[in-house]
Amino acid sequence: MNIEMFQTSLKEKGIELSEKQLAQFETYFKLLVEWNEKMNLTAITEKEEVYLKHFYDSVTAAFYFDFKRDITVCDVGAGAGFPAIPLKICFPEIKLTVVDSLNKRIGFLEHVANELGLENVSMYHDRAETFAHKQEFRQQFDLVMARAVARLSVLSELCLPLVKKGGHFLGMKGANLPGEVRDGEKAVQLLGGKIQDIYSFSLPIEESERNIVIIEKVKETPKKYPRKPGTPNKSPIQ
Repeated sequence: MNIEMFQTSLKEKGIELSEKQLAQFETYFKLLVEWNEKMNLTAITEKEEVYLKHFYDSVTAAFYFDFKRDITVCDVGAGAGFPAIPLKICFPEIKLTVVDSLNKRIGFLEHVANELGLENVSMYHDRAETFAHKQEFRQQFDLVMARAVARLSVLSELCLPLVKKGGHFLGMKGANLPGEVRDGEKAVQLLGGKIQDIYSFSLPIEESERNIVIIEKVKETPKKYPRKPGTPNKSPIQ
């Protein structure tokens, strides 16, 4: 996906990028490639692939959820900044919090935020399991996101405790989501969530399957969740 197609494809979805925003994506791409030589951020470094599989893929969340508002958003396990940074570039008004367990990645993301001139962005080096027990963050966010390989039951335990009642958790997944939803339904309910919508679509050009699940927070998460670091992954809520 070249830059022109990236711009046109987003415009078709009602997301019009200014010259400044396009320049921010370009700078982000350059920083990603540059830093990737020093630390392992991504296996995808070819420009058109980065624009498709990282930038465009991240922004697909906005096709199904309204980011054109002053909302608090938390990206759990942001890695090299996906979906958080592309969404923040497209929707500068969101207040963004990013959590990642690797300090080097947080260092990279802080550098990106500075270079792109992004405001209202906070970065935290922490495990999701401990971050969600901190009083100033627990059940404080309008939207919590994860673009991750972990199963839905695991992601729900890491993310739903951070969502305020009436807010949402948005999980970005590849294929096989229906099975995960069946397996994770009990966990979602236990953690105070209710599955609101599931959207399936294909990424342009390569036609790979993508799924987005949106879960509404309908009641408070029991205090014991999330469990100790590593436990949600080792023994997901059945």
